[in-house]
Amino acid sequence: MKTVKQIDLTLKNEPGALSVVSDLLGENRINIIALYVTTDGDIGNIHFVANDPAKAVNVLKTAGYHIEERDVIACEVPHHPGGLNAVLRLFKDANINVDYIYPCIGTGEITVIIMGMTSIKQALGILNDNWMRVLGPELYYI
Repeated sequence: MKTVKQIDLTLKNEPGALSVVSDLLGENRINIIALYVTTDGDIGNIHFVANDPAKAVNVLKTAGYHIEERDVIACEVPHHPGGLNAVLRLFKDANINVDYIYPCIGTGEITVIIMGMTSIKQALGILNDNWMRVLGPELYYI
């Protein structure tokens, strides 16, 4: 399956908590490719894709963080008005729910989104059938 690894962790929602994680990853030459942060009261949830997910997990676990990993889809999206809907419409027509979506931070000439969903295998089939570019581990090197 052509997917990328998302790393999830929970932090206290306080000044500097995300900066500590970013510093730790940066000190270990790990680049955050895509990032999605939510807060709920005293809790912050971070979902991200790193250029070296195995190393990121190792570094964060060693530092005492509780980590969860999951497969997500990285899909190139046409960069024009309505481009996002070129992807979303495919899932709507197939009655597949996209649980969440967030963009990659820097991918040069292309626009890439990260999508989390329960029906990953089915979603990948639909994207493939409709000639949408899905990135696997090559995303880590863009």
